[in-house]
Amino acid sequence: MKKALVLLSMLLFLMACVEKKKQQTEETESVESTVDTTPTRKMEPIAVAPDGSYFKATGTEPFWGLKLYENKIELQMMEDTIITPPTEPIDAQDSNIKMFRVQTEATSMDVVIAHKECTNAMSGAVSPYTVTIVYKSTGGGEAHALEGCGGYITDYRLHDIWVLEQMGGASVTKEQFGGRDVPNMEININNNRFSGFSGCNRMTGGLFYEKDVLRFTQVAGTKMACPGMDKESEFLKHLQASTNYSIASNRLTLSNGREDNLLVFKKID
Repeated sequence: MKKALVLLSMLLFLMACVEKKKQQTEETESVESTVDTTPTRKMEPIAVAPDGSYFKATGTEPFWGLKLYENKIELQMMEDTIITPPTEPIDAQDSNIKMFRVQTEATSMDVVIAHKECTNAMSGAVSPYTVTIVYKSTGGGEAHALEGCGGYITDYRLHDIWVLEQMGGASVTKEQFGGRDVPNMEININNNRFSGFSGCNRMTGGLFYEKDVLRFTQVAGTKMACPGMDKESEFLKHLQASTNYSIASNRLTLSNGREDNLLVFKKID
């Protein structure tokens, strides 16, 4: 009986030691997990490797995939693939709807892209555009209709960190922005978001992207007061007014239909 009590006491002691060591390990792991090791200047990998297309769409029943390129339109189906030359879109006047009308010796095809939220019938994934395709052989025969969802592929070159170099055609200095720093932003095309510093306050927002169109939307920021806030206001006004962009020589230039070179940013490696 005495030996049994001794063995039981030893077993309870060993179990307590193991539990204590387990708790210490969990506490250490918990502390380590709260440490932010994200590099301040390292961008996330681009979610989808660019293949040259600027718009992609898919559909089910039957399964099909559409890609728009600068030099071709490609419609892939289970039993056939239709490739045609590109064509300029016909824009609707009162809504964001584009129609690509293609006529070749073999195929007649209309591709309609409407900026209307679309849900994939199988996966449940939500896309910003609804796509309708009607095609048939040029020689006649039955017309076939396809419906699905799609989206524009944001220019991968935007995925970087950019520092303001010029505003309204003139170079900028941090002294103009109260001596803190010039505006800068990090663009992430994986989620079409941007964040950064507007000259006094932190800022964040979304990107609206279509082919040759770039807009900075839902811009929000902190509410600090600093010297030189007139320059920050001017910067934010230009940022939200921009509709077009170009990238060359590690520079991102934003403009709109009325003014060129609203903002010029330099890429930071």
